[in-house]
Amino acid sequence: MLIRRNDALLLIVDLQEKLAPAIFESDQVVRNSVRLIQGARQLAVPVFVSEQYVKGLGPSLAAIREAATAPMAPPAVDGCFFEKTHFSCAAEPGVLALLRATGKRQIVLTGTEAHVCVLQTALGLLAAGFEVYLVADAASSRTPENRALASERLRAAGVRIVSTEMVLFEWLERAATDTIK
Repeated sequence: MLIRRNDALLLIVDLQEKLAPAIFESDQVVRNSVRLIQGARQLAVPVFVSEQYVKGLGPSLAAIREAATAPMAPPAVDGCFFEKTHFSCAAEPGVLALLRATGKRQIVLTGTEAHVCVLQTALGLLAAGFEVYLVADAASSRTPENRALASERLRAAGVRIVSTEMVLFEWLERAATDTIK
């Protein structure tokens, strides 16, 4: 099944100041998450950003915050930041209602840690009836082993494992448009 920009939203999980330095391949995760945010905003795909226990882990990284709040080319849903204390975004009061209010059924998921908050969020979203796509090159953990185990477990549970470029090209749908530039 293709990821359709008219039926998708992007959810960035916990790319925060105090956690990011400990994450395996953090630079790649942040870079690809920023690319996805920029693409989403250009294509009017709603963007949501969770922040786990800000008092302890700090706010979202500056690059994530800047990308998510930059002006959009077409009018669309503006970026939405929300704080959480549950590991799963889906378990945090009000978040499922927030995501359902967009009318989107596909959730493209990135962030940290893959084996904790991303995994629990993905499983919760699946249980809530969403199609979930984990962007493997934009999600990680402190160790490569935990990242790999999370990806394996999520694939077995029915989450579709994709890459940043898969998402962007599926959202674009075709070449020879101004949008592809």
